[in-house]
Amino acid sequence: MKYVYFDASSGVSGDMILGAILDLGVAPSAFQKKMAELKLPAEITIKEVKRASLRGLKVDVRVKSKKNITRKWSDIQNILKKSPLSPVSKDRASSIFHRLFEAEAHVHGRKFGETHLHEAGADDAIIDIAGSCWLIEELGIRKFYASPLNLGRGWVKTSHGILPVPPPAVGELLKNIPVYSAHVEKELVTPTGAAILSTLVTKFLPFPELCYQKIGYGAGTKNFPDFPNILRIFYGETEDINTDNKIHMIETNIDDENPQVLGHFLDLALKLGALDVFFTPVFTKKNRLATKLTILAELSKIDALIRAIFLETSTIGVRYFPVHRRVLERKMRKVQVLGIEIPVKVARLGDDEINIQPEFSACQKAAKKTNRPLREIMQLALKEYEKANKQKRSSIQSHVGKVQRKKS
Repeated sequence: MKYVYFDASSGVSGDMILGAILDLGVAPSAFQKKMAELKLPAEITIKEVKRASLRGLKVDVRVKSKKNITRKWSDIQNILKKSPLSPVSKDRASSIFHRLFEAEAHVHGRKFGETHLHEAGADDAIIDIAGSCWLIEELGIRKFYASPLNLGRGWVKTSHGILPVPPPAVGELLKNIPVYSAHVEKELVTPTGAAILSTLVTKFLPFPELCYQKIGYGAGTKNFPDFPNILRIFYGETEDINTDNKIHMIETNIDDENPQVLGHFLDLALKLGALDVFFTPVFTKKNRLATKLTILAELSKIDALIRAIFLETSTIGVRYFPVHRRVLERKMRKVQVLGIEIPVKVARLGDDEINIQPEFSACQKAAKKTNRPLREIMQLALKEYEKANKQKRSSIQSHVGKVQRKKS
């Protein structure tokens, strides 16, 4: 399974994404041939250019029609439905456009079905989105990560007039995504680029610990003298990326607090986004018995957590520092136990299942509901998981055997 990491420190747009993915090794002629099957009045040119000191592929989509094209959701759906894309690519493209329409409807106060797109609904944007989805499938990319997004700053001219950076639709699309502004007085993240990344990317984080095989360079339209308007994409195997390698640890020693208050704070810290919270008994100066509070959290959460520590506990100082960690890939599976659905957490190291654990709270509720011992419910959940896993492996082996017999 393949992954990509988008380095969007110089911004991101639909054409930059196309150029970067193409630069990973997909033949431009194959891309142009597939996009021609959309039967849109547009001509695609692909060339190598320089942005500041870096090279990259620039994809230009020239719309032949001079009409100001606007499209509603139903129009986009009809184009995608008639397109030669696979069902997977159609669904992916449809999800991206759906986010665009939701954002536009929200910022302009319109109903979803009545909302229409201007720039983001034109033929070049359809090629940006549909083309990106086709290229992703061609390369077998299944996981998507990205850096925090550099928005740029200033003002941008749109069909709705002159708007501040980020434009309202981009701001809506990038809710709960880390962004910043640096280097140039220009718009660096377009609505199309924001829609694609906010739909596909599962984790936005500073450059992580990873092992990649290829880098693609996609050039933007702007050419600043000393700032490369380039999107870089790092491409590799999923098992080689560690997305959670950098977190922060917050610590403080508390020797004069009611234990009930500390219990209350633990619940509060978890609600504020702490990854873990725990207490350790320690001896401090003058042989006082105290409690050391330790919190693990992502960088974006530490300010709110430190503020909560000062407001909710008696401490007058904290220490915090970055730490590294390694975690196993985790997935949730569901099994039926006595007619009750129980989630099962499965931790994997590569292809091996290292730890299988039924969700405790769900087992606890099932035990109360069925009047059975908790341990029995947990054991039944594990048995049901192993049974389902065995059936799945048997089905896969049977399918592989049929394929091999057909080939022979």
